[in-house]
Formats: sequence, structure tokens, C-alpha cells
Amino acid sequence: MKYGIYFAYWEKEWFADYKKYIDKTSELGFDILEISCGALKNMYTTDEKLYELKEYAKEKNIILTAGYGPNARENLSSADPDIQKQAIGFFTETLKKLQKMEIKLLGGGLYSYWPVDYTKPVDKEADLERSIINMKKISKVAEECDVTLGMEILNRFEGYLLNTCDEGINYINAVGSKKVKIMLDTFHMNIEEDNIAAAIRKAGDNLCHLHLGERNRQVPGKGTMPWDEIGQALRDINYQNAAVMEPFVLPGGTIGSEVKVWRNLITDPSEKKLDTDAKEALQFVKHVFRI
Repeated sequence: MKYGIYFAYWEKEWFADYKKYIDKTSELGFDILEISCGALKNMYTTDEKLYELKEYAKEKNIILTAGYGPNARENLSSADPDIQKQAIGFFTETLKKLQKMEIKLLGGGLYSYWPVDYTKPVDKEADLERSIINMKKISKVAEECDVTLGMEILNRFEGYLLNTCDEGINYINAVGSKKVKIMLDTFHMNIEEDNIAAAIRKAGDNLCHLHLGERNRQVPGKGTMPWDEIGQALRDINYQNAAVMEPFVLPGGTIGSEVKVWRNLITDPSEKKLDTDAKEALQFVKHVFRI
């Protein structure tokens, strides 16, 4: 299994100099750096920049994966046909960019939008139907680009379409594509699943990506998440895909606002301490997971 971390652990916006974090993850001993597709809109916008970043990651022996929370104008489940069309266009363009970068995994709440505006009416049944119809279209592009789409199961406060592994299984079965699979996140599972390890076993071969974080979104090993049970479940299904830490510990900026971090979750928020915690967390999960 490959271990990674999301660049946003260190940042307050959904874009950054990814070369810096390729260097950092390499130095800290990670295999993977997860980037946000948000940066493909405002920083890595040309083929030259995409190819350059791809080659730099290869030089440092770092695998790139991608994450994204579509905004309201990129919502495949929208009742507005114009928004659906715009969302399909966005995903088509993004998948072609990921293909150029040889990124094989895009995960997140791709089936809806994020963060959800709960001041607006929720029609789960109709939204789910539209999402499945449009995801079938996107899955064809994903197959052409050889990118697996991870349907991240989100907690009820961040999304309403897919909150449990069971709902995720029903969704990917309805889409029916080998490139549309389930993505689980220990933080979200802690809120929604009756048993985290049981949900992992239920996902089985359909689990294409895993996010790691404590109950308060610190790095693994800083809280009371049942990591031994999680590790056993991963061994039981012979999980060989990526396990990527997605900690959010810093308030401020767009990230802090959207993820709802209103205080420093660690006493020393310096970059040096963040690096130390990340390295220790990597050693911890490798020891516990034994994969």
C-alpha cells in the first residue's frame, strides 16, 4: 500500500506551489502527494505547466493523486440543465488534464457539490437520479482517460446524497462503470457508520481510495480513532490502493472557512511542527496497518 498526504494540511487556500509539497512529502517519507483540482483553474492552467509538474513528481519518486469538491456550478445532480451541462464540461476538461499528468485517481464528493448550502431545499431522490445519469456520462470520459473516480462518502453536515458505505455501493452499482468506485474517509465514517471496520470490509474490492484523519481531523495517532481495527479491516480485504492523510488543523482562509476550522487544533502551528507531526503519523500508520 502507498501512503500519502493532502497538501492542504499546510495551506489555507485550495492552490499552492505543488513543487514545494512534492519536495516536502518526499523528504518526510511519503509515497503520494494529493493535490486539488482547484489549482488546475488558476495556477496549472497550461499543458506546459501540467507536464512540468508531472515530470517533477516523477523525478522525486512521488505519485500524484487528485481531490476535489465541485462547486455549485459544477453540480452533476443539479435540477438546472445548464448547470448539469456546465458540470459535464468541467469534469471532461479536468479528466483530460489529469490524463496529461498521468494522475490515475480523482476523489471527492464528485456526485454533487461541496460545501452544500442547506438553506436551499433538498430533494435527495431526484438529485440522486440526476447524479447517476450524469455520472454515467462522466464515467465514459474517465474510462478513456484511465482515471478512477472515487465517490467520497461524506458526513451529513457536508453532503446528503452519499453518507454511508451502503449508499455508496448502491450508487456505483447504478452507474455500472469499472472507473467509478467508493472512497472512504475515517473522519466522515466516524460520524456516519455504525462500525468503521465493517464498512471497510463491505466496500471490499470497490474501495479505490482511503482518507485518514482523527475524529477532530488531526493526523492519525493524535486521537482515539480505532486504528488497529481499521488496519485489520484493510488487511482483511487485501487493500493495496492509497491511504492518504487529510488533516485540517489550521483556521483561516478559504480552507478553514469551508472545512469549518475555527481554532488552531495544535498548540504549535509552525511549519516545522506540522512536518514533525506528519512524519510521526506516517510512522504510526505504517506500524499499525502493517501493509
